[in-house]
Amino acid sequence: MRGTKTSERIVHVAPLKKSWSISLVLPLLCAVASPVAAQAPSADYKLSPGDQIEVYVWGDERLQRAIRVLPDGSFTFPLVGRVVVSGLKTTDVEAMISKSLSSQYNGQPPQVTVSVQQPTGYSYSIIGRVKQPGSFTPMRYVNVLEALAAAGGPDEFANLDNVSIVRKSGSGLTTVRVRLGGIMKGNIPAAAAKEIPQIEVGDTVIVP
Repeated sequence: MRGTKTSERIVHVAPLKKSWSISLVLPLLCAVASPVAAQAPSADYKLSPGDQIEVYVWGDERLQRAIRVLPDGSFTFPLVGRVVVSGLKTTDVEAMISKSLSSQYNGQPPQVTVSVQQPTGYSYSIIGRVKQPGSFTPMRYVNVLEALAAAGGPDEFANLDNVSIVRKSGSGLTTVRVRLGGIMKGNIPAAAAKEIPQIEVGDTVIVP
């Protein structure tokens, strides 16, 4: 792709010492990766375009709004104007709106609550040799192993030592190579678990 920079790094997850069947590992990870397991985003969730949020200004029901974050990462709020929220936590947005409204409340910042009703920012895609390829929105951050589990696990011909995570990085793309062959054969010690890469917003996982 002309004008697009790419980079690559390789993550090797250490082999495992104790045996634990993949048939036991995948159902457990599917449970924690499933959207049903979490009804609301975690506290560290960062807003993204497409998110449906609710803004409530305490003491003034006229300023209660259900809002969809626009593709440019912003929305417009009464008496405040355009608010850029992409990449911010709900607490950050609450502080921004409260400060902007303070002049309307005799210099006293009102209490503002922002909640995420329909998150889209955790979305990622997984393609290739998995049983259920597609796009997923787990409502919380997951690692590449959990992402693989959410897709039903690898098929019998998958090359788990050459998994790729394609990630947008500024104006270019970054490719993270992950070797999961060893970890899919047994238990997951703490040291190995820390080496498993996290999935970021908009990532595409490719299982060859």
